[in-house]
Amino acid sequence: MRLLTQTLCLCLALALSRAAPAHHDLMMAGHEGHHGEEGHHDAVPDRCAGIEFDAIAPDEKGTTYFFKGDHLWKGFAGPAELSNGSFKELDEHHHLGHVDAAFRMHSKDDPTHHDHMFFFLDNKVFSYYNHTLEDGFPKDIQDVFPGIPSHLDAAIECPEGECKTDGVIFFKGDEVYYFDIKTKTVKKRDWPHFPQCTSAFRWLEQYYCFHGHNFTRFHPVTGDVEPNYPKDARNYFMRCPNFGHGHRGSVNCTNAHLDAVTMDDKGKSYAFRGKLFMRLDSQRDGGHAFYISRFWKEVDSDVDAVFSYDGKIYFIKGDQVFIYKSEAHYTLIEGYPKSLKEELGVEGPVDAAFVCEGHAIVHIIQGGKMKRIDLSATPRSLVKEVSLPFSGIDAAMCGPEGVKVYVGAQYFEFDSPMVLSTGKIRPIPHEIPQQMLGCAH
Repeated sequence: MRLLTQTLCLCLALALSRAAPAHHDLMMAGHEGHHGEEGHHDAVPDRCAGIEFDAIAPDEKGTTYFFKGDHLWKGFAGPAELSNGSFKELDEHHHLGHVDAAFRMHSKDDPTHHDHMFFFLDNKVFSYYNHTLEDGFPKDIQDVFPGIPSHLDAAIECPEGECKTDGVIFFKGDEVYYFDIKTKTVKKRDWPHFPQCTSAFRWLEQYYCFHGHNFTRFHPVTGDVEPNYPKDARNYFMRCPNFGHGHRGSVNCTNAHLDAVTMDDKGKSYAFRGKLFMRLDSQRDGGHAFYISRFWKEVDSDVDAVFSYDGKIYFIKGDQVFIYKSEAHYTLIEGYPKSLKEELGVEGPVDAAFVCEGHAIVHIIQGGKMKRIDLSATPRSLVKEVSLPFSGIDAAMCGPEGVKVYVGAQYFEFDSPMVLSTGKIRPIPHEIPQQMLGCAH
């Protein structure tokens, strides 16, 4: 089957709460069985039959592996394969029956193991990178993760910013353990109403507990379960006969454009359109459109401009400004929204806005004009207003490579805001990448 990607286009795209994951290699194809090799069971598991996964984890390239018994699936589609074809030492060292738990390590303080895949089998842990077993492994779980029990049910990484520190959440029965990677300390968490996970998966900063053939999205710090869960995994993480949310066709993005783009202080970049947004810096694990209301419920949709400054993200919508703290989970600052005039000292409407890293100037684009507002001043004050070489700008963003200005389905690159304002002609246009828009190829 041809690859199907998810869309950022308002007319048809659906957020993950209603849509299947989009991935650059996601085929949304059904199971195709094959016979097992000698020494393993001939019965090949069918993930469309309502099975529960033993473990789920992505590798360093972003390919997600789903494990069941001595078989695995690579990505969100395709046939089952024997696990020892990809991770042969699991079988050689342990006569693989099944993987208890798995996750991809995220640790800024431990670059040696960052992006390694960790597998847990009984009382042993295996560390892989590029499908190669790390020297010295397997090891006892207690030697690598002291305080974590053996015979686990599930494990999931939780980077700093989503949890308070870089850590790993382990599940065994009703017990939940949080392991701090830097300090190697363990804290038990009391999540009395949480489902018992047979596997867990972090995907595009969202956390999923799989149990039976269902999954539940949850908050990694509080354990709170999102509304309208559990849901059947066959409707979202694979394509199966008689299952699916109904989105199967290609999307016409001929008239594609963006409402806003921004990059926050931590390098997370976002594109907004209609009710949806897409993360632009996490393409390794696949692109997917989410509802704006998932993170910024008060804004909901149809933003005019978005910019980031001093650990906060600013949304301009009509004549209002919404400011959120850009910490582990976005929180609207008390007292907001406020009027555009009160917050930034300008009248609307606003077409685009951006701030360059290390600077306190927000550049507000209105028609063929660009206003420079000093965010460090109280009250905010107009520094200068300049003319632009063209109008009709939909969105703009300043990053390490300079300023990108988005007009319709194209964008233009400038070395700096000054070059943007002093240029006399448009530079060579570039087409907005289909992957960035989430449109079907």
